Amino acid sequence: MTGKASRILIVDDEEVILKTLSSLVTRAGFEALVAADGETAVRKVGLEKPDALLVDFHLPGSNGIQVMQRVHELDRSLPVIIMTGHSIVPEAVKAMRMGASDWLTKPFDVGEVVQAIRQALAERAPKLQAPDPPGRRPLADTLFEMMGSSDQIRRLNSEVNRVATADFNVVVAGETGAGKELVSRCLHQLSPRARGSFIPIDCGAIPETLLENELFGHAKGAYTGATQEKPGKLEEAREGTLFLDEIANLPLGSQAKLLRFLQEKAFSRLGGLGHVQVNVRIIAATNQNLQAFSNSGLFRPDLFYRLNEYTITVPPLRERKEDIFHLAQRFLDLANLELGKQVKGFTEAAMETLLNFGWPGNVRQLRSVIRRAVLVADEIIAGNHLDLDGVGRPGPGLTPGVQGIPWQTLSLKEIVQQHTLAVERQVLTQALKFTDGNKAEAARLLKIDYKTIHTKLKALGISKDKGGGVHGDEKDRWQEEPAGPGQLRGNLEGFH
Repeated sequence: MTGKASRILIVDDEEVILKTLSSLVTRAGFEALVAADGETAVRKVGLEKPDALLVDFHLPGSNGIQVMQRVHELDRSLPVIIMTGHSIVPEAVKAMRMGASDWLTKPFDVGEVVQAIRQALAERAPKLQAPDPPGRRPLADTLFEMMGSSDQIRRLNSEVNRVATADFNVVVAGETGAGKELVSRCLHQLSPRARGSFIPIDCGAIPETLLENELFGHAKGAYTGATQEKPGKLEEAREGTLFLDEIANLPLGSQAKLLRFLQEKAFSRLGGLGHVQVNVRIIAATNQNLQAFSNSGLFRPDLFYRLNEYTITVPPLRERKEDIFHLAQRFLDLANLELGKQVKGFTEAAMETLLNFGWPGNVRQLRSVIRRAVLVADEIIAGNHLDLDGVGRPGPGLTPGVQGIPWQTLSLKEIVQQHTLAVERQVLTQALKFTDGNKAEAARLLKIDYKTIHTKLKALGISKDKGGGVHGDEKDRWQEEPAGPGQLRGNLEGFH
């Protein structure tokens, strides 16, 4: 043991409570860290490695239970003490069952808070000092807890444990909402890099012009407004893992820069003269077939081979229906805690409906359905509480198929291409209507970058409504112009 003070991360959206608790834990001999929301808290857990958390139950956009679950994906041994303004016994019991170290009710007794922290740290100490049992590493059962125990998840768990300790770059493939980030976090936490940070970056959410700065950082004076040196995500992930979500959306120019880093293990910050060397592992997630993208020229083959040292495929929920009951019950417990309700379960008809649904949005969609059902149900979830039509779509009115494209004079390839373009055109139009013409918001909704949505709108003949522009380029209103098969055929060239 060292003489270094234990670091306590306090998470609360009320500044006065942050200041009060910071002063309290400092006087008790601890080092205080603070965060005003769940996202900041999770990021600080990865970067600053606190020894315990004091988390308010009610936070903007999340709650203490959700924050606890996310930080436990980073470090299962991290003690979390949940604070609340109301003493709700059933919720407290569930929180403790789900991994909380303690549950404190405001207003606090000073001694009670300090005692809870010391008790949590004391219980954690043996876990940190004890060696891992032979053949088993921390979090070995996380996938079973979070995803179920079907044969598919058992095989997935075996793959994760096999490759986690090998310092391979890994591609995690699977449909949207299937659990790719969860698998990636498990890979990190089961690896020798677990004491380093797990740093995620969404390759489709950041415009190409900003992506290089996000990855590599910049030097002071690199551009107007760069008043100080800023490290990028690669440096934040030093000795840890960089998670590149939806890697297929990475622009070709950025692909070349990432490839150079993978070859040289070094890079230059924007505007910097020297080289920065970092040792990181890359885990890339994709909902596309990267091999097909590579063959078609949409993804650099040399980068694909560098990243694809091992591939893990996460099965969609419809292929492992035996996990649905486990997941539904877990999401029911979470929603009860979040909403302060005590919905007890599901009717047989409701469970039959859940089992027979196709789940195009996978586990993420199931969670949304259960969360809404808990909101509208009283004591038990029945079939009429399950909204299976309005979840997982970019906007109202979207239909899965497009009619009216003639096939008699076209090849199969042309028919498929025209249907694909027609569906993309319909999705983009509906997304823009749903976001009231906000292209940036539509791009985020569809998980593509801002440049891509501009290119697609132009290629598909979705033009600006001259009568409805609002607030410049970011808020243009768009309308769908009629496009027949001839126009679609003409737009095929150079469009992917």
